[in-house]
Amino acid sequence: MVTGQLTPKMHPKEFAKRRRQLMRMMGKGSIAILPAASVKMRSRDADYPYRQDSDFYYLTGFAEPESVAALVPGRTEGEFLMFVRDKDPKREVWDGRRAGPDEAVTEYGADDAFPVSDIDDILPGIIESCERVYYTMGAHADFDGRLMSWVNVLRAQGRTGTHTPDEFIALDHLLHDLRLYKNKAEISAMRKAAKIAVAAHKRAMSICEPGKHEYEIEAEFVYEFRRNGVYPSYQPIVGSGANACVLHYNDNNDRLKDGELLLVDAGCEFDYYASDVTRTYPINGRFTEEQRVIYDIVLEAQNAALERVVPGSMWHESHDAAVRVIARGLKRLGFINGTLASLIRDGTYRKFFMHRTGHWLGMDVHDVGDYKVSNQWRVLEPGMVLTVEPGIYIGENQRELAKQWRGIGIRIEDDVLVTRDGHEVLTKSLPREPKEVEALVGSALN
Repeated sequence: MVTGQLTPKMHPKEFAKRRRQLMRMMGKGSIAILPAASVKMRSRDADYPYRQDSDFYYLTGFAEPESVAALVPGRTEGEFLMFVRDKDPKREVWDGRRAGPDEAVTEYGADDAFPVSDIDDILPGIIESCERVYYTMGAHADFDGRLMSWVNVLRAQGRTGTHTPDEFIALDHLLHDLRLYKNKAEISAMRKAAKIAVAAHKRAMSICEPGKHEYEIEAEFVYEFRRNGVYPSYQPIVGSGANACVLHYNDNNDRLKDGELLLVDAGCEFDYYASDVTRTYPINGRFTEEQRVIYDIVLEAQNAALERVVPGSMWHESHDAAVRVIARGLKRLGFINGTLASLIRDGTYRKFFMHRTGHWLGMDVHDVGDYKVSNQWRVLEPGMVLTVEPGIYIGENQRELAKQWRGIGIRIEDDVLVTRDGHEVLTKSLPREPKEVEALVGSALN
């Protein structure tokens, strides 16, 4: 396995099941081609930690770079082909162990596997026999050109009887719909990712106090993640004071100040499945009156949104429910003026709540899956997982408001599974209620 990746925890049968599902949808006479993620250079000869492409891993469980998978339904010589790096003891001394073609068959379920160096000699001939090519154009620019060069060679040989596929079809349409619905194995992985993230948030909250730096709080997450064998699913956001009003803040360098809030958005990835959790709390363990007022509005908005996360609800309903609460709260405080209907219709509330209330969650933090189908908001169904994360952000530049309100940024985010009879909050063990939050902050220091 590639250094930096955990040994897969999903049974090989799970990946085989996914491949069969996809190939049934594709039908005979087609081929799906999936390249692995490329290694990305950080600086000079230092690379970023390698993370496999989610689509590729979803179907193969294979974590090595420089690989290509092909699914050819109905092919008598084998439907699942892999092209992987050959064994190379000299390179393995430097870069880590390689599975090689033999293990691609015995350990990863390929019907046949070849050195990736032979792909130009083998794969075009397989493409030639197919009517349809399923591929995601634009995601792998280098491979796009390579695939087109194979097709152009086949076209140039047309007079000799060589066949060229009739259709190129976006693989995303089929594959991402499969990924949207999580089965028991996937939900188990996401529960684990959520559990570890909750423990990390509790740890960070318990040691929070004025005088520490944002990066010290971040370090608690890194420690808790690594002691559980996982990595962050994204760069943690640790924003104190006005930094919390920067939605994707990640400098994480400022000193924590008495009387300010700390917003932490952090999750981890367990066996390629992500958690994504946000909590906001007073650095000194006690909300000010103004902070508490805003916090209560956000919490009420999240509760209203959660009520709409049930089978049969449409995707937008949870967001609309949160917006109504936030707009009403901002109007009550005099931050925005007008009728509630007009404030919502005109988007006036967006000055303080500028993002959606959630997104799909899975192998990617902002996971795949259409939010609309046939131009209609998607209906929620069991097995879907999403975040619910309303917020209010009052930047320092909001000079029309009194100073005590400025620099308050609050978001509360949880991971939610749609079930047959409602929903399950995967991160429910992390406190949200103000008194419970206050009790946890700094508790390890007492």
